[in-house]
Amino acid sequence: MDIAELQKKLIAAARANVPGDHVPYAFEKRVTALLASRVAPQSLDLWVRGLWRAAVSCVGVALLCAAWSLLTPTIAPTTTPGSTDLSQDFENTLLASVDQGDQAP
Repeated sequence: MDIAELQKKLIAAARANVPGDHVPYAFEKRVTALLASRVAPQSLDLWVRGLWRAAVSCVGVALLCAAWSLLTPTIAPTTTPGSTDLSQDFENTLLASVDQGDQAP
């Protein structure tokens, strides 16, 4: 059946059938209030719950890491004659090219 023809028949049937006055007072307001009172399930509810759980677990991991770093004893750096200081090695490596550029050919 053709959709346009079906639409014409349905509109003609609706026009031939005049609505009655038997609709109660403020019926549409009661129906819309009832629809508004129902809570529609949100598609994002599961995501929100999961993200809150992840946030709580991340805070827990951060607190554990902070406690671990604060409660572990710090070891004082000891330098022995055979050991080298890492900061001095790093600085010498970075400044090696500058030192080579200062030398006259």
